[in-house]
Parts: sequence; structure tokens; C-alpha cells
Amino acid sequence: MLYKEIHIGKFIKERVDENEITIERICKFLGKDEESVEKMYEKKSLEADILLRWSKLLEYDFFRLYSSHLILYAPPSAVNKNQQKSDKIPYFRKNIYTQEIKEFIMKRILSGEMTQTDVIKEYSIPKSTLHRWLQKVDNTNG
Repeated sequence: MLYKEIHIGKFIKERVDENEITIERICKFLGKDEESVEKMYEKKSLEADILLRWSKLLEYDFFRLYSSHLILYAPPSAVNKNQQKSDKIPYFRKNIYTQEIKEFIMKRILSGEMTQTDVIKEYSIPKSTLHRWLQKVDNTNG
């Protein structure tokens, strides 16, 4: 799964179809009419409160798509510069690499699309972390 271009409406529609959720249930849960719901499927982005409701209804963390994008595509200097501690908002000390991100990175390395050095530079993944992932792949294949 690529995280570079996120079209949240398409992801939501796909999850609705997978779970076979009726339009009536969706409309009732979101407090929207059918036309509004259909328009959401066409939108590239949605307001956070609506996305939170979709996440609850479909039992899927759609925000993680954006977190994954930040982990993979945010420039390292911007990440480090903006990590000032605040008592008013939660501070996350560490990036969380989801299984999907690990698989995405491993696929790029194993296919020869990127080298380990490329991955370390492009995505700012620590060398030791990448080596742990590669060892796990070797252990499962060997």
C-alpha cells in the first residue's frame, strides 16, 4: 500500500464494501443523508471529526494512514525541529512503524527498487531498526 497519495474517500468506500455496511446504517450513525455520504466517498480529505466517526463505525483507524505518510515522507529536519515538548498536547517520543510500513519498506528493498542506504536516507529509519527488520525476513525465509 502506498502512503504518498491518500484519497481518504476511496479508502472509506473500500472498507464499507468489505464490511457490507448498509447505507441506512451509515446515514444513521453519521447523521447525514445518502447524498452527503456518497459525496464523502469522492473527497480526497475529510474533517477530523467526520473521519473519527467513520473510524468508529468501520472499526478501522483511518488516521494511521496519515501517520504512516508522516513516518515515510516527512523530511527529517521538519520532524526534529517540531518536536518541542508541550503540556497542552500529547508528545509522542517515538515513531511507530506499523506492519504495513515494514512490509512496504521490505518490498522496496527486496525488489531492488531501493537499497538499504536509500531507505535510511529517504525515510530516516535508523540503520539498526532496518537491520532488525531484515533479520526477521531472513529468519522467516531461511
